[in-house]
Amino acid sequence: SDGYKHGATEKSRQLPVYRIKGMDRLRGSSIMWRRHFLVAYVVILHRPHATVKYWKVRTDLGSRGVDPSRQAENGDVVTRVITQRSKTLVVQKQGVGLRDPSWEPASKMSEAWWKEAIVYQVYPSSFKDTNKDGWGDIKGITSKLDYLQNLGVDVVWVSPMYKSPQADMGYDISDYKAIDPIYGTNDDLAHLQSELKKRGMKLMMDLVVNHTSDQHAWFLESRSSRSSRKRSWYIWKDPHRDEDGKPLPPNNWSQILGEANSAWTYDAGTDQYYLSLFTPEQPDLNWENPNVRAAVHDVMKYWLEKGACGYRMDVINLISKDQRFPDAEPSLGPDKKYHPGGKYFVNGPRMHEYLQEIKHEVLEKYGAITVGEMPGVRDVDEIVRTVKSGTGELNMIFIFDIVDIDNVPGKVRMTLQDWSVKELRCIVDRWQRIMVERDGWNSVFCENHDNPRSVSRYTDDSDEYRTYGATLLALMQTTLNGTLYIYQGEELGMRNFPKSWDPLKDYKDIEAINFWKKSLDLYGDSPKELAKQRKVLERKARDHARTPMQWNAGTNAGFTDEGVKPWMRVNDDYQEVNAENQLSKESEELSVWQFWQRGLANRKMHKDVFIYGDFETVGPESEEVFAYVRTGTESGKWLIVLNFSGKEVDWPLPVGVKVEGWMAGNYTKGKPDKALEMSIALRPWEGLLGKCVG
Repeated sequence: SDGYKHGATEKSRQLPVYRIKGMDRLRGSSIMWRRHFLVAYVVILHRPHATVKYWKVRTDLGSRGVDPSRQAENGDVVTRVITQRSKTLVVQKQGVGLRDPSWEPASKMSEAWWKEAIVYQVYPSSFKDTNKDGWGDIKGITSKLDYLQNLGVDVVWVSPMYKSPQADMGYDISDYKAIDPIYGTNDDLAHLQSELKKRGMKLMMDLVVNHTSDQHAWFLESRSSRSSRKRSWYIWKDPHRDEDGKPLPPNNWSQILGEANSAWTYDAGTDQYYLSLFTPEQPDLNWENPNVRAAVHDVMKYWLEKGACGYRMDVINLISKDQRFPDAEPSLGPDKKYHPGGKYFVNGPRMHEYLQEIKHEVLEKYGAITVGEMPGVRDVDEIVRTVKSGTGELNMIFIFDIVDIDNVPGKVRMTLQDWSVKELRCIVDRWQRIMVERDGWNSVFCENHDNPRSVSRYTDDSDEYRTYGATLLALMQTTLNGTLYIYQGEELGMRNFPKSWDPLKDYKDIEAINFWKKSLDLYGDSPKELAKQRKVLERKARDHARTPMQWNAGTNAGFTDEGVKPWMRVNDDYQEVNAENQLSKESEELSVWQFWQRGLANRKMHKDVFIYGDFETVGPESEEVFAYVRTGTESGKWLIVLNFSGKEVDWPLPVGVKVEGWMAGNYTKGKPDKALEMSIALRPWEGLLGKCVG
């Protein structure tokens, strides 16, 4: 249609307006199992050969646009293309497009220090031991600050160092205001903060307040009697009874770190159960009690007053429970006693209320950085509500779609399925576009302490290709919108430990131990089934990320002194894969560490592009290659091409993208010698960064 006669304003006159002629629903591709796509066939009568960058879908349903439950219809006005191929408009029903079509073309995002920060996660027990007890410590972190500064790190996030019985590696806290002696003292932490400040760096703490340790003073008092003044600080329920009077859990919820077990723990002294979603040693706090919330606020203020810049907030979306505590659906099968109850505590009914309270009572007063760990949430509106600029409670959350990509949908984390490059492309495109369009903010990460090593998970960690796979992932992460998080050892391309390690001897994590015990109980008489479970353990165990940091080729990889036994076995490859080798490497190719260092510097130099710029996937969907364009207000347009395969691929340059020059790649220290037109020959796990014309 005409394009200028449908109520166009001066702003919208910059672009033509078209109407949808017809709509088809497409399904069937493996990448689309989570959602439908709608394809609109647009008759382009006005400027048919123009390259249109910004479109949207709008109807006459009022200022909020299309109802989420409604499909587009013939006659809807199209003024924004999400993905355009020839004369076909692809509109995603969830997220970008029909879900909330009121967006305008992307403008310059508001800048903030925490958006530009490079955050490095330290898992303290495995980072650096200085007192020769086999455990990493705070002084060890302080001793490596120059290393982190040289890499390009701005914020050091340290996993829990608080006093703890270590039932779950410090995520069971017995005193929120004291440092555990295995890591050092409160004075050691103050010295760390002082040294960080000298280097212009900051410290981010880990906040674990869904639960405490069962040795915390609050719980010890709560457990002492039913009449305790802190009884209601935790979630206590009367038992059900079997026909013999034996106590049974109040419902069928399963334990998160061991789904064969109940999420409830019986206390014989008071004849009640307490909720312990993760382990019996981690009782859940009762956030319905305002005294609990006030105590949490006090803890947060305590460390912020001492100079912490903010918090990573552990499982913060589990703090509000459905107070009916109903049984979960039998999702694990009728033969199982316990089942995941996330429907009744993931993003619970009062979660936003509690987070808003934290925001106004604590966070706003300190300008703190916040990132929420929010497992199990997939609803776009819920996520955007949490992180939307101005009104959201948190700066950002960890969205787990990439680290959940090989999980069986609807099942627990310790499962395994194949994934595709198309699905990875879809995930990245979805969240990059959503946060740009809906004024939220992303976190960018591929590793943390709860997941295996990324080079082993998403690429090829063989000796031949480990460096290329690790640098491919680095190129992707350093060129995506959001606050970037690096996990210790990721900058070295550390990989999963060998399959030969003994699950009963070498694995330390409680989740892995529970998983293997359950597997032996269920499949001990079935070698074939047990082998399948062993494969899941070898691929997915959290232990892979927790082996000691590999500093050099010396004894114990430089993590601790010779003659000291580390708390966990050092990966066998430390003589080859270590920081000392990579910092001093001189060759035609950069080491993984050197590649990360260069990528972080480039990200900061061109922050208008890689932090605040627009994002658009380009090129055809491919089984091997994922490519996108980032566009900034000052530094122009850049093309990123990623070959996520172990094959040589001839990739056609997309129409409308003209490369001026290839600026960086992971096969050479200098500028790659690649074609600028027609197609590019990509080697296995090769990544390229190109500067575009325009």
